Amino acid sequence: MSQWIGWLLAVTVVPPMVICAITLYPVRWFAVRLGLLAPMSGHSTHTRVTPLGGGIGIWMGIVGTFAIGTLAVAFARHAPEWQARMPAAMVPLLNGVWSKAGQLWAVLGAGTVLAILGVTDDRRGVNEWVRLAVEFAVAAFVVYYLDFGLTAYIGVAWLTNLLSVIWIVGLINSFNMLDNMDGLSGGVAAIIAATMAAVMLITPDPGTARPQFFVAALLLVVLGSLLGFLWHNRPPAKIFMGDAGSYLVGFLVAISMLMATYAGDGEPRPHAVLAPLCVMAVPLYDMITVLWIRVREGRSLFVGDRSHFSHRLVDLGLSRTQAVLTIYLVTATCGLAAIVLTQVTVIQAVMVLGIVACMLLLVVILESTGWRKDDQ
Repeated sequence: MSQWIGWLLAVTVVPPMVICAITLYPVRWFAVRLGLLAPMSGHSTHTRVTPLGGGIGIWMGIVGTFAIGTLAVAFARHAPEWQARMPAAMVPLLNGVWSKAGQLWAVLGAGTVLAILGVTDDRRGVNEWVRLAVEFAVAAFVVYYLDFGLTAYIGVAWLTNLLSVIWIVGLINSFNMLDNMDGLSGGVAAIIAATMAAVMLITPDPGTARPQFFVAALLLVVLGSLLGFLWHNRPPAKIFMGDAGSYLVGFLVAISMLMATYAGDGEPRPHAVLAPLCVMAVPLYDMITVLWIRVREGRSLFVGDRSHFSHRLVDLGLSRTQAVLTIYLVTATCGLAAIVLTQVTVIQAVMVLGIVACMLLLVVILESTGWRKDDQ
């Protein structure tokens, strides 16, 4: 088992990491010509003009890896000498992977539309209503045309589809809003992708009783590309993710969670469908609280500010690095809880969810000390 896991990691994490890391060097060098620069203004906390093209490298890492992988699978299906070098457990999956290639490239095409939207927004700005319209259109395409949807045990198709569209758009914007400090959005997304990949590898597909390799591979490729990006985005950041990166990453993470099956074989675990909410607790908490603060203060929902979770931690006295590491820790804790949630009974799941709720409540209590200071 360890052999095929090592093989899976080698072919899904390493290539996108290398492609992304290498691609971002020329993007950084030609950022001025490309018009991809983040000025020092408004709510920004950085102290110098920095390139915004991180999303280009992330896209190259993901799409480049799957292009190579698609060609390799097409060749390996008819090459016994290649199959002999692969783990025995992986050979029977080749035809199944090939059968999903069209679906995969449809998803990547939809993600590319969002990446192009993000690059355009990074370069010259796009009206917020146009952005939302494109996001909802792409989300509707994958839900209604590709037939991806939540497994929520609701039994009402139109409601499940609507929630699926909202879920995709919500995650796209949650990662976009989280991109406000060096290494923050990329690191949180990497933790979430790694956690959900682990869930896919330990939760078998009820139809085959095998781990969910296809979804795990998608998440691991996203993870690898994010690791390549973080090489350039670690403090002090040489390049930012930009809207192109956050839109693409948020979309692919959201889609992978819709593609997944959480109950597995054996004892039914309907509570396992809450795993995505559990692992996404921090980005969703940040988005919801920021929107609430803006509404409370009568400000536009679409204009950036310094009311994010990370900024509030800094206002409490943490350094930027400490704030980012704190958010990493909370995200990792929620991720571990999500893994456990898919493997336990209902009563145990209540306890796991209670732990996550208590941790978020502790965050709220700590933040409230800063709110009281502001009111004095």
